[in-house]
Amino acid sequence: MATDNTEAKLDSRAPSGPVETSWERHKRDARLVSPANKRKFTIIVVGTGLAGGSAAASLAELGYNVVNLCIQDSPRRAHSVAAQGGINAAKNYPNDGDSVFRLFYDTVKGGDFRAREANVYRLAQESVNIIDQCVAQGVPFAREYGGMLANRSFGGAQVSRTFYARGQTGQQLLLGAYGSLMRQVHAGGVKMFPRREMLDLVVIDGRARGVVCRNLVTGALERYAGDAVLLCTGGYSTVFFLSTNAVNSNATAAWRCYKRGAYFANPCFTQIHPTCIPRVGEQQSKLTLMSESLRNDGRVWVPKAAGDKRLPGQIAESERDYFLERMYPAFGNLVPRDIASRAAKLVCDEGRGVGSGLAVYLDFSDAVKRLGKETIADRYGNLFEMYREITNHDPYETPMQIYPAPHYTMGGLWVDYNLMSTIPGLHVLGEANFSDHGANRLGASALMQGLCDGYFVIPHTLGHYLAGGGLVSVSTDHAAFAEAETRVKEQVGKLLAIGGRKSVREFHYQLGTLLWDRVGMARNATGLRGAIEKIRAMRDEFWNNVRVPGSGEDFNKELEMAGRVADYFELGELMCRDALEREESCGCHFREEYRTEEGECKRDDERFSFVSAWEYAGRTGDARLHREPLEFDTVHLATRQYK
Repeated sequence: MATDNTEAKLDSRAPSGPVETSWERHKRDARLVSPANKRKFTIIVVGTGLAGGSAAASLAELGYNVVNLCIQDSPRRAHSVAAQGGINAAKNYPNDGDSVFRLFYDTVKGGDFRAREANVYRLAQESVNIIDQCVAQGVPFAREYGGMLANRSFGGAQVSRTFYARGQTGQQLLLGAYGSLMRQVHAGGVKMFPRREMLDLVVIDGRARGVVCRNLVTGALERYAGDAVLLCTGGYSTVFFLSTNAVNSNATAAWRCYKRGAYFANPCFTQIHPTCIPRVGEQQSKLTLMSESLRNDGRVWVPKAAGDKRLPGQIAESERDYFLERMYPAFGNLVPRDIASRAAKLVCDEGRGVGSGLAVYLDFSDAVKRLGKETIADRYGNLFEMYREITNHDPYETPMQIYPAPHYTMGGLWVDYNLMSTIPGLHVLGEANFSDHGANRLGASALMQGLCDGYFVIPHTLGHYLAGGGLVSVSTDHAAFAEAETRVKEQVGKLLAIGGRKSVREFHYQLGTLLWDRVGMARNATGLRGAIEKIRAMRDEFWNNVRVPGSGEDFNKELEMAGRVADYFELGELMCRDALEREESCGCHFREEYRTEEGECKRDDERFSFVSAWEYAGRTGDARLHREPLEFDTVHLATRQYK
């Protein structure tokens, strides 16, 4: 593994000086594009979730020409629709002591001090504007009796700052962004191209100037040229095969940008969500998330005795272990997700898991007695109904069974304070970048970052880039487009020509199971080294023995998936390499060799207080590691404590 400490290449461009005023000073100093000139620029936005949809709508409102590509049949089917629980904002409506600084502090601490301070403070500042924007769009947030917007708590916080629309907040926020986006589609500011998958980035004179896509219906390769490219394609949890992500969520667009020169940051930081419906077999295509908001009123427990197979109603209160309340009395069931996940794994490893042995109870009986079934139904009714439809068990009568599952990736393409990657002109928004959550994301912060990047950050920073000049006119006839299209065509042809005996799904399942075991909730050096060797062997077999039926000239789901799994083999190896390099435990990155006497994460700030940024160098094994040092001037480094 080649490593190279060339920090000079990683200029975060974060403003110096007090973090409280850094964003305002940055906007004040940013270059502007005059209204008459905005219409001269074409911006390619890949993705239509909260980050992509909000960015495309905002930029078109400003006057730019926007080309918007999405992999779904409609922008409103983006995976953002699945984020159920809520969105954080430091409004302090409950008057319980919240503030912009407290949201900033909770987020830095929750990420185990592995995030960039200036980015996180900006996120907390803009959170209050996001709520106003969404209310203006008509998002139906829950309200108190007097009409004020209601709040509830989420993990990692001791205040109530999460705004919600029952258990479908992501869906309602997405509809708000979708409405704004469609307005611009009808006004001509946005040209929408659904059912396209970006398969390569076109770089001309060192700048991102376009993309090559495959039309998923006709199979045709298409070229799109622009003055800048915004990548808003979400995370890569589906590398684990089973995850809470939509099956179509993937890493291919980001990975192809990595291979064109964009650095990939912190690939081993994957969030494992503690409240998912447990897996039931090998034929599942995905897992279902039960919102973290349920831990507001649900109590998590397992039997005290190992091997106790009695039904939950037969286990007396004195024979139950409410392990989160016992281990973390200050936060109880609302500890952050990484901690709750590891605690669930611990009690299951002790033989106290319920059901299949890989599950714990989430029990609402106390809340139903205290608040009444009607109140619980008002808060979580649709989640309860979804659980009942999937498991055939009624959560009002018997506890839910839950177990951790891959959910969100804090790793992604490296970006500076302007959300620009190491390729000038390639901006990366939302979950596709690495920037705001450090080693662990607090609940209800994903929606916040997606909308913050799209509505409030990129409209300023993209203008600054475009106004810098130096952009010559290019068209899709440029030789760089032909080269990129040839690369895509060659890979498609190669996949179709193999004619092996194993399906794409078999390879994906094999890879995902290995990654879950070796770089999931816990990892160690021996396991990671072994995983790297096995991934290489699997990858060699894939390229000699995968079977991709059909042709490349029409709708071919197997071909789509084959390209993504090919990228996952390379990404999976990089995830293991990154985890092996980071000899500490922080947030979701739990190296078993580095733990406190109490079994908690043991950070090494002196050696590893940095962002890992990997540069492609021909093969994954030759990737070069760059480090962006993290400095904490406002928040003092401290041991993360939730007891």
